[in-house]
Amino acid sequence: MKLANVLGRATLITEAGAIDIETASEGRFPADPQGLYADWQAFRGFEPRLYHKAPVPLVDATHAPVPRPTQVIAIGLNYRDHAAEAGLPLPERPAAFTKFPTCITGPNSDVELPSGSVDWEVELVVAIGVRAYRVREDAAWSHVAGLTVGQDLSERVVRWSAGGQFSLGKSFPGFGPMGPYLVTPDELTNPDDLEIGCRVNDEVVQQSRTSKMVFGVPRLIAELSAILPLLPGDVIFTGTPAGVGATRKPPRFLKPGDVVTSWIEGVGTLTLKCVKPAETRS
Repeated sequence: MKLANVLGRATLITEAGAIDIETASEGRFPADPQGLYADWQAFRGFEPRLYHKAPVPLVDATHAPVPRPTQVIAIGLNYRDHAAEAGLPLPERPAAFTKFPTCITGPNSDVELPSGSVDWEVELVVAIGVRAYRVREDAAWSHVAGLTVGQDLSERVVRWSAGGQFSLGKSFPGFGPMGPYLVTPDELTNPDDLEIGCRVNDEVVQQSRTSKMVFGVPRLIAELSAILPLLPGDVIFTGTPAGVGATRKPPRFLKPGDVVTSWIEGVGTLTLKCVKPAETRS
């Protein structure tokens, strides 16, 4: 199943077109995409009935498929080549931090650059569909609603300040774009091994496979849920492969006018345009 958030409405994407979920379910499920995750198992059971409804022509997804997660957890140094380019040892356990939820934005969006030190980090994002607490690794995928494409944009000066401000440096408005679709794991031949990449303008700057993660999706869910409950509609940014701008010689950062294109095999493509910051508001 492939879901999108079109103008704030949960939308099922099919080969024939788009189906508005609230309308097709006659109000059984909400228009608000975030509301689907609270009743995810019931929605998956009802899903086959939706395909009998007449679709409308496809339109572009406009908002994040998970627009208001309660918890946004991110993982650092989760690809061996990225740890190597940063000159850091591999973590023995997932290096988790948070992105504040106000950074979440949709696909095909503009992102204001607060400085000249903003870096790109393409990431596979996992959305939780069933509450996960103390979940075994072999049961982890059953708690996943779906996968989407994300960018863990990072302002490096703030990120490195005050002993390492991971959460603040990665939480400016627009620094958590996701989309355009949420794809359920059963749609993928192997959800543990997907090509992942990022292009800045016409140059491919990152390209790898999710099978090269230090901690794969099942391990991340098991490790995180051993400490805190993962709630329906929470998201996990699972880490980025090598190729970020900060480790280049000389370092390279995003500038107004740059277009950042991120893709994950079978999941989708996310496009961002970098723009100058608006005037400071009082």
